[in-house]
Amino acid sequence: MPRLPEPAPLKVATLAYPVGEPRTWGAFEGKVRALVGEAASAGAGFLVFPEYFAMESAALWPDEVRGSLVRQLAAVQETLPAFRAMLASLARDHAVTIVGGSYPVASGDGYRNRAYVFLPDGSEDFQDKLIMTRFENELWHIGPGDALRVFDTGAYRFGVNICYDSEFPALARRQAEGGAVLLAIPSCTDTRAGDCRVRVGARARALENQFYVLRSPTVGLAPWSPAIDENTGCAAVYTPCDREFPADGVLAAGADEVPGWVYADVDLAKIAWIRRHGQVLNFNDRTKQDRF
Repeated sequence: MPRLPEPAPLKVATLAYPVGEPRTWGAFEGKVRALVGEAASAGAGFLVFPEYFAMESAALWPDEVRGSLVRQLAAVQETLPAFRAMLASLARDHAVTIVGGSYPVASGDGYRNRAYVFLPDGSEDFQDKLIMTRFENELWHIGPGDALRVFDTGAYRFGVNICYDSEFPALARRQAEGGAVLLAIPSCTDTRAGDCRVRVGARARALENQFYVLRSPTVGLAPWSPAIDENTGCAAVYTPCDREFPADGVLAAGADEVPGWVYADVDLAKIAWIRRHGQVLNFNDRTKQDRF
């Protein structure tokens, strides 16, 4: 068997975020800062928060605002600058990369479900959700973004598929072809069926593209919120099912509905190696199906 290359280790952390009811910005910020500090203290250099976890901050407003799908979207635009500044400072101060879950952002004539990415040098970028669920389209009136990105830390590249986007293979495929060795999947699902769709999609994307996939869900109940009232799932790190990786493709996983970080040590040098020397070559053999 060909020798493995010199390891390129990275400790990753993906979060099952416990939704709550913070009544001040300080309470929300303190919770996020403590979580990032915990992961950084554990040695993690790449952190993933879940989709819509920032909607917890809608609890800051009176009942008539936070209980309205429409009015809460307008309200949380007020705290968006503070949210971005907080995560940018945390990435810089702890020298980590943070996938900041997602935040509904006013854009043009509507809203976009936007995952901000914060790098250790203080820079930021974003990936908008590209394929919307029926809830987002028909009830919340959040529209799709128009660009698929690959982010470059200088040491490695990664992509982001926000929840439902992970169920469509072509998106992750394009990011893998663009050099991504990690895929972050921030998610927010309120039923076991929704959780299973994202979970199966995440594991399939790891198999097809032969790279690491990190899923981060919201968990718990927030009965005050019509947007994130029920939340189910588990944080996990998935891999190819091949030599030098777990046979079942599960490198690390938390228990369902149990909040907290899930950590894993990933070896990024294995990605190029497994795509050349694996028992199967899913990444390269993908094009062979096109002739049928």
